[in-house]
Amino acid sequence: MMITPVHRFRDIERKPEYLQPEKCVPPPSRASLGTMWFIRDGCGIACAVVTWMLVFYADFVVLLVMLVPSRDYVYSVINGTLFNTLAFLALASHFRAMLTDPGAVPKGNATKEFIESLQLKPGQVVYKCPKCCSIKPDRAHHCSVCKRCIRKMDHHCPWVNNCVGENNQKYFVLFTMYIALISLHALIMVGFHFLYCFEEDWTKCSSFSPPTTVILLILLCFEALLFLIFTSVMFGTQVHSICTDETGIEQLKKEERRWAKKTKWMNMKAVFGHPFSIAWLSPFATPDQGKADPYQYVV
Repeated sequence: MMITPVHRFRDIERKPEYLQPEKCVPPPSRASLGTMWFIRDGCGIACAVVTWMLVFYADFVVLLVMLVPSRDYVYSVINGTLFNTLAFLALASHFRAMLTDPGAVPKGNATKEFIESLQLKPGQVVYKCPKCCSIKPDRAHHCSVCKRCIRKMDHHCPWVNNCVGENNQKYFVLFTMYIALISLHALIMVGFHFLYCFEEDWTKCSSFSPPTTVILLILLCFEALLFLIFTSVMFGTQVHSICTDETGIEQLKKEERRWAKKTKWMNMKAVFGHPFSIAWLSPFATPDQGKADPYQYVV
């Protein structure tokens, strides 16, 4: 039977001499590790800043161009409260997705002491990542940007300046959902505002001059349409990935399924928490991920 390049690579990892634990630097102690997770990537930081600026721009146009000049007080209060609530939840989800450890494997843990602590039996093997010198759990992949192996890594997203993995996938899904909702809401309000301005005097439907108002609304319309399509696709892709319990990398590489198959409902609860409640929609509720099992490294 022909062996694919992927299989050859995995076979090489199975060789005991490939681990070379004596070349690994012991990981730092827990006391010396910081509690803040933040990736120092210039592109990712720029994308994250742009994301927040675009949300603030949309809020500026919605409030000062469309709602504040409106004569319908109830319309303005309802839509202003709804839009700002969704925008706040979107930014909070982005903040949690960016600053939450996505499931990083301890760097440099491929030491002789750690391997001995696993108490390997004859026939059992462990895999090592030669890039970060860590013992890789099953379904973990190395991220070249984070420079770490990430458990259940789906992909690295520059818009949140972080990997989407086991511990922060919920926040990324909520971020895409809330951005899609505020984009749709903005498009609807822009449509109503254009109709209102066509029926009324343009000088009375906005605090800005007619040319400025049109430019601001067109820019908001373009931004909202673009991000509505992008985040809706990402949201659908993420939900499908969760339901099938197969990450984006695993789908791309067409990796052989080596883990137990669970129901879609069980997979959703594993990401969003158990049981189903309003906490599923809150970026402030942390799902119980459980503690990492040291024996998950053993195959």
